Amino acid sequence: MSFLNRLERDLPEGLVADGAWLKKHGLSRQLWNHYVTAGWLEQPVRGVFRRPRGTLTWQQVVISLQTLLEYPLCVGGRTALELQGFAHYLSHLVREVHLYGPRRPPGWLNKLSLDVRFTTHNDRKLFRNEQVHPVSSLTAKTNNEEAANSSLTVQHWGQWDWPLTLSTPERAVLELLDELPERESFHQVNKLMEGLTNLSPRKLQTLLTDCHNVKVKRLFFFFADRHDHAWVRRIDRSAIELGRGKRMLVKGGRFDAAHQITVPGDLDGVQ
Repeated sequence: MSFLNRLERDLPEGLVADGAWLKKHGLSRQLWNHYVTAGWLEQPVRGVFRRPRGTLTWQQVVISLQTLLEYPLCVGGRTALELQGFAHYLSHLVREVHLYGPRRPPGWLNKLSLDVRFTTHNDRKLFRNEQVHPVSSLTAKTNNEEAANSSLTVQHWGQWDWPLTLSTPERAVLELLDELPERESFHQVNKLMEGLTNLSPRKLQTLLTDCHNVKVKRLFFFFADRHDHAWVRRIDRSAIELGRGKRMLVKGGRFDAAHQITVPGDLDGVQ
């Protein structure tokens, strides 16, 4: 089989690969430069290659990172909630894609000419054991039992149903709460939490027990209690470490004694 035929087999149209991936698949720098010159490959940015096909999308880039390039990362936070239909209250003028994982994505990621900006987060700052792992296959099948217990989910994207790995709503809402108060709005998150009526208490129990961010856990229970969702009554709080002492999250706000945090005084529409 020729190098070109192998490239057509191993690099699906639309996905991207870097020079290290091409070398791993037997292509020398001289050969891939020839393919670029001949129009069989294109370079969106230096050191990144794709077979020409339409406009490059952020989903293609992330799927490439998760599968071909085997980066342990997922789409999380606000972006994961948007993709699953929960986050219409969280619209922003500048569109961001939030990525979570233990490793920083490659430096070329935000050099691509896309209509989004990627924001990366270290998932180890939130979770001890609920870690993100690479997908490593475009055709990986999800075990139903594993999916039921996992904090990650797969959304099939595009005409070939490629797997886009993202946080479940239970995990994504904790990731979103970590952005309060600097990069997200209490009022928008409050509206979002009001609509989260069908979260899994089993998944929440696992995530909250594993989470070592006290601010996030207190905020979670503040909003969950505020909206009195049925699932919150099925969470065993005694197994979740909520820390000690007060947390001032908003200067000049009101102190919520039940959760030991300071929140905006106008959250109910009155000061």
